[in-house]
Amino acid sequence: MYYSNFTFKGLLLFLVVIIAQIVNAQNKLDSIQTLKEVVITKRPISKDIIPAQTLGGQELKRLSVVSVADAIRYFAGVQIKDYGGIGGLKTVNIRGMGTQHVGVFYDGIQLGNAQNGQIDLGRFSMDNMEMLSVYNGQKSNIFQPAKDFASAGSVYMTTRRPQFEEGKKNNLKLSLKGGSFETINPSALWEHSFTNDIAISLNAEYMYTSGKYKFSYEKKNGYDTTEVRQNGDVRALRIEGGLYGKIKNGKWQGKLYYYDSERGYPGASVREEPGKFKHEDRQWDRNFFAQTSFQKSFGRHYELLLNGKYAYDYLHYLSDPRLDVTTMYVDNHYRQQEAYFSVANKINISDWWRFNIVTDIQYNTLNADLTNFVYPSRYTSLTAFATDFDFDKLKIQGSLLYTYVHDETKEAGSSAGDKNEWTPTIVAMYKPFDKTDLSIRGFYKKIFRMPTFNDLYYTFIGNKQLKPEYTTQYNLGIIYSRNFTGKIFNRFEVQVDGYFNKVDDKIIAMPTSNQFQWTMINLGHVEIKGIDIALQSGWQFGKVAINSRLTYTYQKAQDFTDPSDNYYGGQIPYIPWHSGSAIIGTIYKDWDLNYSFIYTGKRYESSANIPENYAQPWYTHDLSLSKVIPLRNSDLRITAEVNNIFNQQYEVVQCYPMPGTNFKLKINWTL
Repeated sequence: MYYSNFTFKGLLLFLVVIIAQIVNAQNKLDSIQTLKEVVITKRPISKDIIPAQTLGGQELKRLSVVSVADAIRYFAGVQIKDYGGIGGLKTVNIRGMGTQHVGVFYDGIQLGNAQNGQIDLGRFSMDNMEMLSVYNGQKSNIFQPAKDFASAGSVYMTTRRPQFEEGKKNNLKLSLKGGSFETINPSALWEHSFTNDIAISLNAEYMYTSGKYKFSYEKKNGYDTTEVRQNGDVRALRIEGGLYGKIKNGKWQGKLYYYDSERGYPGASVREEPGKFKHEDRQWDRNFFAQTSFQKSFGRHYELLLNGKYAYDYLHYLSDPRLDVTTMYVDNHYRQQEAYFSVANKINISDWWRFNIVTDIQYNTLNADLTNFVYPSRYTSLTAFATDFDFDKLKIQGSLLYTYVHDETKEAGSSAGDKNEWTPTIVAMYKPFDKTDLSIRGFYKKIFRMPTFNDLYYTFIGNKQLKPEYTTQYNLGIIYSRNFTGKIFNRFEVQVDGYFNKVDDKIIAMPTSNQFQWTMINLGHVEIKGIDIALQSGWQFGKVAINSRLTYTYQKAQDFTDPSDNYYGGQIPYIPWHSGSAIIGTIYKDWDLNYSFIYTGKRYESSANIPENYAQPWYTHDLSLSKVIPLRNSDLRITAEVNNIFNQQYEVVQCYPMPGTNFKLKINWTL
């Protein structure tokens, strides 16, 4: 069917060209060789006023990850819901507040999903990613769009911006990845500099995987058995183009993004009778957006930031009981459109006082071929007033966000009506000592998320009377860093943050008088207490450099919805009390060895914290080894990876088994 023109001949030709380059380079070797200088850059834990965690540069490239979702697991306080395998849905939850409270930004502009509020991070590749950042509360930068103030937590994806060596006009990078589950993943990146101020970037990537992997589990009241995960295949094509420019006292950029995929959803494994049911659900996605950004300073006292975007998302979901007897027939098509524009105005009143006024306008529509569908559209206006004060040792930021939402539907009287809210944020950082790099910081933020189109208008389930879901956040933390000159142990950084969050009017599904018909209501109340710790350190043993990053999170996230409930105060589903990660990278000349570890402690699959709902802790170990081979006017990097070294059998979500030990080989050729 689709991508029928794609064959392995192209991949074979790719390998032949690389081998020819190696042979050619070896034939030209003289007795004396000059290797290119290797520069190792350090990316410390961010010292933003609001707690931030960042992975970028070589540290990000060395991780054994496929998608953005895989990389974000290494941040403290973050949980990824993974519904099994490469093709499964992957959503992010920060500090237990829920997926819909997380804003996901791509090159500074938020990705939207008015239908259900969830962004599938599994569809975003690491191939062209320069940096990933996670912020609790919001970015500690007042000069930003209003939507940046409008989430309880944020994930920022920053893609590569073209850079050229002196006298060079073109960069070309060809990559080929392959490995377990019949995975094949070629990509190409071309960058061209028209002038010193204008450059273009084109990036294309294709991925195929059968998604078939073995998993073992214990039958209920039975025996250990082994099955093969079925219907987890993925075919995905991603194409990106960017145009970048510099102007006097400013810069601009434009980006086009297209993603086209077909995938199977393997569904939940049936423990009692393994292999009896086959899951044949299929999903087709087409996502397109065009976005642009313009920033310029007009003298010392005024700076302007403009952002604009248009997005179109198509989803086709098919579930056929003739293929899967556990489901009912569903063949639905959804089409979303979004238009967005933002104007930010920063006024530098003095060296220590700045002010920003920003307004965002957004329009969303959703069409679907559902029975009695009301075809909703939404107008959203956000206006933020933000200021910051810099008194040397003391820094203070404050913002006030006004949100106005107006919904319309084609059926009279079915709209949820207008919503408008004011929400504040206060942030402070204090550095008590001049010669010691120690800072104390804290913030308070109140924010809400609007009910999604599905919450309000989904046929037979939606409830137009729903109120927004509010969160209140408190955070207090410290950050300390020190460099040691001429020592083996040359760098140390620690970041510790304690927090308390509340979620009120939480939107949950409840059955009506008919057990087969549910509706959405405001009933939930959740309180989250936690601590995040992040450590970084560096060692230098002669020519061997070792860098490490450790994270740990303790979280007590309790459901206080119904005092009469027998399980009142229980840990909310899938939030572990303890979790952590470790990354250790070793660099020697052109060799690079990287080890990574992820741990998720005990948790429950329901707010009823009883033995039947207990979920086992799990952990994985990954290892990668890479070698850079200098060629004539180019570099070849070969990487071998082993993931889940000890073949741990585990589930992130109940009955959705994850892959065991798997392998990958990467070849990157940079010209």
